[in-house]
Amino acid sequence: MGKRGHDGKDAAGINLSRGLDANRCRLMVLPMKWLILVCALMVPGLSPAADPAGGAWMGALEGNWPIQHLSIPGSHDSGALLEPLSGTAKCQSLTIAEQLAVGVRFLDIRCRHVGDTFVIHHGPIDQKLTYQSVLETVTAFLKANPRECVILSVKEEYQAEKNTRSFEQTFDTYVAKDPERWWLKAELPKLDQVRGKMVLFRRFPSTSQAKGIDASSWPDNKTFSSGLLRVQDVYGAPGAEIKWRYVEAFLKEAREGEPNPNTLFVNFTSATSATMGIPNIPSISTPMNHKITNYFMNQPKARYGILVMDFVNEGRCRLIYETNLRKP
Repeated sequence: MGKRGHDGKDAAGINLSRGLDANRCRLMVLPMKWLILVCALMVPGLSPAADPAGGAWMGALEGNWPIQHLSIPGSHDSGALLEPLSGTAKCQSLTIAEQLAVGVRFLDIRCRHVGDTFVIHHGPIDQKLTYQSVLETVTAFLKANPRECVILSVKEEYQAEKNTRSFEQTFDTYVAKDPERWWLKAELPKLDQVRGKMVLFRRFPSTSQAKGIDASSWPDNKTFSSGLLRVQDVYGAPGAEIKWRYVEAFLKEAREGEPNPNTLFVNFTSATSATMGIPNIPSISTPMNHKITNYFMNQPKARYGILVMDFVNEGRCRLIYETNLRKP
């Protein structure tokens, strides 16, 4: 939770003092998971930026864990904080830095290729954010938390314009600025191999056979397996109840399936709903996030894979990463 000022408000200007004294005694006797949930729900939009190390959870794990055996919080359309009309394009309330601070370790970065550079888009909506600034934010976090790693999903978004080279060639220019910060091998690494690094999850075609985890083959609106990956990305579900069936079945598969060293489970909880052709993202994300919270309140420690969510917050991320076993 954020810092409180002398006037009893937190860093976001939210009055925290009202009701806290009355609830303090009851909160002290709650189990830790319920305490986390209550705190998250009391201030649902609270920025976690005041505690940048609060979500640094990978450092407590043994380094010989393969990343595909972990439970990892992720954010869908991580840079989508702007929208022209409420509910139509915004997928997150926290900035990239804030998402990392609460424990997100999978970032879904959508890049429009314009003038031989990348800018962040959600479909046609310019998010007023550059790919370079995203990399600088992630790098700063990793320098401050060198035992963490960040899986960076990079996908081309919307229409390319005014370019003299391919998307891959422009991507390579960004890597060349700090090549030691990247894991670009095609195999899934162990945690010790990628501490302090960005792990490329490549959703664009490449002329190189060995350029990150290959996620370039991505059938639309499907649950599928491809190479090292097992992915659930059914985004056209007509409602939260149906979408949850896909998510829950996939969580069960990741948890109970043989921990195949060659399979990384990636489970998207995001979906779209529209009224008269106008998207309404919260109509799916709000009930889905409640279901995710309720599910992880009662699950044993196990491998659940990467859970890619809209509107991530500290409470849900913590419930997910705390299911990790400390030792293989």
